[in-house]
Amino acid sequence: MIGRILMPLAFTLISLVPAAAASPQEQRGKTFALNNCARCHSIDKVSPSPLKIAPPFRTLHKRYPVESLGEALAEGIQTGHPTMPEFQLDPDQIGDLLAYLKTLE
Repeated sequence: MIGRILMPLAFTLISLVPAAAASPQEQRGKTFALNNCARCHSIDKVSPSPLKIAPPFRTLHKRYPVESLGEALAEGIQTGHPTMPEFQLDPDQIGDLLAYLKTLE
C-alpha cells in the first residue's frame, strides 16, 4: 500500500529535478537576467513576460541564433520601443547570459 503511494511520488519528484545542475556560468547569466531583464521579459521556460511587448527569453533562439546576440550585447542593444533601456555588457557578462539563454532553447 505505502509502496503504491511512494513510488509515484518518488518518480514525480525525480522528474522535477533537472538532470544536471546549472554551471556557474549559466547561474551567473540567470542572475544577470533576473536582476536586469525580468522586470519586462520572462526569463524562464513557462511564464509570460510581465511586459506584453517584451519577448520571453525562451523564444529568442527562434528569432536569432543565440550566439549571434553576443555582438549586439557588446555594442549595446537598442530597440524600437522606448521602454527598453540600452544595455552594453562586458565579455564575461555576455558569455554568462548567452550560456543561460542556451538553457532555454
